[in-house]
Amino acid sequence: MPGFSQATELSAWKSLTEHHDKLGRAIVLKEEFAKDPQRYEKFSHIFKNSADKSETIFDFSKNFITEETLSLLVQLAKEAKLEELRDDMFKGEKINFTEKRAVYHVALRNVKNDEMKVDGQSVVEEVNAVQAHMKEFSEQVRSGEWKGYTGKPIDTIINIGIGGSDLGPVMVTEALKPYGKKGMKLHFVSNVDGTHIAEALKDSDPETTLFLVASKTFTTAETVTNATSAKNWFLGHAKEDKHIAKHFVALSTNDKEVGKFGIDTKNMFGFSDWVGGRYSVWSAIGLSVALYIGWDNFHEFLSGANAMDHHFLTTPLEKNIPVLGGLLSVWYSDFFGAQTHLVAPYDQYMHRFAAYLQQLSMESNGKAITRSGDYVKYTTGPIVFGEPGTNSQHSFFQLLHQGTKLIPTDFILAAESHNPIEGNKHQVLLASNYFAQAEALMIGKTPEAVKAEGAADELIPHKTFLGNRPTTSILAQKITPGTLGALIAYYEHLTFTEGAIWNINSFDQWGVELGKALAKSIQGELEAKGEVSKHDSSTNGLINAFKSKAGLL
Repeated sequence: MPGFSQATELSAWKSLTEHHDKLGRAIVLKEEFAKDPQRYEKFSHIFKNSADKSETIFDFSKNFITEETLSLLVQLAKEAKLEELRDDMFKGEKINFTEKRAVYHVALRNVKNDEMKVDGQSVVEEVNAVQAHMKEFSEQVRSGEWKGYTGKPIDTIINIGIGGSDLGPVMVTEALKPYGKKGMKLHFVSNVDGTHIAEALKDSDPETTLFLVASKTFTTAETVTNATSAKNWFLGHAKEDKHIAKHFVALSTNDKEVGKFGIDTKNMFGFSDWVGGRYSVWSAIGLSVALYIGWDNFHEFLSGANAMDHHFLTTPLEKNIPVLGGLLSVWYSDFFGAQTHLVAPYDQYMHRFAAYLQQLSMESNGKAITRSGDYVKYTTGPIVFGEPGTNSQHSFFQLLHQGTKLIPTDFILAAESHNPIEGNKHQVLLASNYFAQAEALMIGKTPEAVKAEGAADELIPHKTFLGNRPTTSILAQKITPGTLGALIAYYEHLTFTEGAIWNINSFDQWGVELGKALAKSIQGELEAKGEVSKHDSSTNGLINAFKSKAGLL
């Protein structure tokens, strides 16, 4: 795309380089707090969520920033044309230029029915029609009006998909389990490893199971393979093809392939090509979520994301919460050499949240080519990882505290638990760890403090913590559907901000395609008799060994 530059060519980048040379070696977070009692107030922001009337605090004060740092980062965003790109996304412009598509997942949560167009055509009516179909269907299934082929109501949902057609619904249904329909079982099958579908089917009754086959094209190899196995299992009990209509629905846009599979196209929930897989939980792909938590809660989920969209679109960059999060990511990646980013939710229900963010971030910004087709001159796409606290504290937090790597970290906590056991005793202990870890990472422990505790001289270096590790703390009231929707949208727009600064296309994923193409070719070789010889010696040797062990020679 013309008109965009390598980030290193921007004047603000050069100013930030100079600023980092002075600040990077000198900033000590605990000293910054001692110097400025107002630091928390200056660098934290409250997001007011119209969806559930809650407030979420985003505290950026324990980061390597001063007022000058933020001013320069905001200037970088302006020079990188972040606002122009953001506005183009909300206008339905084709900012995914390599695939000539709009990036319009924000239209899926347009709960206020604002005007939204692609190619001059309104998309509002189409989105509303799909949502009305989802509402009607989910209410029929949840109420027991929709019955299986023997007249029994549905009590088990098996979602078959992969990537965005799996990670989003898995994460959201787990995070919102307290809102789930009692007695409804959920299974998510993504891996083509037969174990995944086999375990789901073991726990299911064909008379009461509903399969959601989630694939935009309905040609995704893993999904179609699993769906075919599910259909064969079902027909082994139901016998007649006509019964498929009561037990299989398609989340797809390819009515021809859906019909060929045997699913009634009336049971098809579509979405447009401007919905990227990793942004699709807001679309028909979220049907499993609506079935589980009910339409009203799903609508609140959309509304929470819409509230964050409005904030991202209308708030000045200096106070724009996802913009600030994205700018900090660039600051650490490109000026401090950080290669990773940890997200630690202190909420067991959010145990799949980091896995969801891995696809969102790394599939979006795992790119090395700029919009103009040049190789980037800087680091892009941090490696995202995480697990819930307090489990993660007893596994990899040692690396954070005393390792050699700089790992910026997000801590997430809700003040209210969905399970206030023993007078909230568990939540208080959980919260104490949430606050303590961020503080410990910042203040560390000096050799003098270790010595004062009576440690032997030879142990002092081993018990010393350097501290000065940056963290962002996110504190919500409660993880409601609206709060979760806003939190996901925060990370979406943070990722958008990173990509804008790095001058890359965050919305294609050509890197995923090469392995798929090679796998299709190799599958044919595995199915044919005899040894293979057309690959490198390692691949030949491994394929032939596999064929021998699997009895395929």
